[in-house]
Amino acid sequence: MATIDIRTKVPGPRSVALLERRRAAVSSSPFMVTPLFVDRAEGATLTDVDGNTYLDFAGGIGTVNVGHAHPEVVAAIREQAGRYLHTCFNVAMYEPYVALAERLNAIVPTAGPRKTVLFNTGAEAVENAVKIARRVTGRAGVLTFEHGFAGRTYLAMTLTSKPVPYKTGFGPFVPEVYRLPYPYLYRSTFTDEEQYVDHLLEGVRDFFRTHVDPGSVACLWMELVTGEGGFLVAPRRYVQGLRAICAEHGILFIADEIQTGFCRTGTMFATEQYGIEPDLITLAKSLAGGLPLSAVVGRADLLDGVHVGGLGGTYCGNPVACAAALATIDVYERERVADHAVGLGVRLRERLHGWQARFPQVGDVRGLGPMAAIEFVADRASRQPARDVLQAVISRCLERGVILIGAGTHGNVMRFLFPLVITERQLDEGLDVIEGVLGELAT
Repeated sequence: MATIDIRTKVPGPRSVALLERRRAAVSSSPFMVTPLFVDRAEGATLTDVDGNTYLDFAGGIGTVNVGHAHPEVVAAIREQAGRYLHTCFNVAMYEPYVALAERLNAIVPTAGPRKTVLFNTGAEAVENAVKIARRVTGRAGVLTFEHGFAGRTYLAMTLTSKPVPYKTGFGPFVPEVYRLPYPYLYRSTFTDEEQYVDHLLEGVRDFFRTHVDPGSVACLWMELVTGEGGFLVAPRRYVQGLRAICAEHGILFIADEIQTGFCRTGTMFATEQYGIEPDLITLAKSLAGGLPLSAVVGRADLLDGVHVGGLGGTYCGNPVACAAALATIDVYERERVADHAVGLGVRLRERLHGWQARFPQVGDVRGLGPMAAIEFVADRASRQPARDVLQAVISRCLERGVILIGAGTHGNVMRFLFPLVITERQLDEGLDVIEGVLGELAT
């Protein structure tokens, strides 16, 4: 039995009417992936206000790894909301904050012993991780990467690589931020990954000889798999080499697990697959089952190295969000979501590689576990980015009941962020729709 159920033209009349109200009342600045307005969502599906049911392959941009409206998460939210919504942890403390910190300290793979501090958004987590690094080391410099995305607040925006739409017109930016190349084998001149890694690591060492004194650098911030940057996967040996360079120079290593965390790559955290222990890890997105919550977890001496009052905020670690996070982590562990994700990743990658063999517009297939993507090109010889192909795929698939989202510096990458509770049957149903569209575009 099919999950997809499209009953009207997409968007339907009720969504169209709400679009008009949005245009009249809401700033035009927030981008719009689809013209849909949701009525309800469950698991891996969304149903819009016109009664159309879609398979959700975007997953709230990776925020609902346990699925939409997981019953246990909803129950935890209701129970906590019935007791109190908010007190501000700085004024009247509550157990859910402490319990969540204990839980994260136990499972997050940083160098130990560990402590945690909670915030609201991924950008806040990144900003505060850098603040911790600067405060504790007494250094100002921050290393970031091409193709990276950290958020839209000022420090996070500075760390972000892509100018349009994230940085244009918003300068000046935060000083003492230095950008390194991120591994992008498909668009490099190298064909051998090992040689490429050697080249990149030597480039980092040369950077310290020609650009900045490593003794002035507080931290290196890195996505192990880029999110907005198009699911570029950092080679294991490259990350280990960077970790060693950081240790040599007293530079703190911050692993950004905002999109990769909580089973997205087939392990609870992507860091587990790299054989390193970062000093700090930033978390958000699927931490709380869809509610806004973020965290910085790491070495206790670093978290305690900031003066009292230097971290936090009025809504940071909201008790309802903390209750949701505790229930969400329970689901990850009891339902063995990471194991299911591994199987999904194998199934997904087999289909993607099949498309690569059949359809000339599929230039590259990459990812880590089910965190996978395909890069569209005009032709394989030139590898010219084909943004128009991506937009055509997204548009046609939406009409047929599959919600997709793009990424990449060139705007030509389709990334898969379906909830990790999606069934194999649902996954195949959505992939069949995409395959049909790719076949149409190839003719």
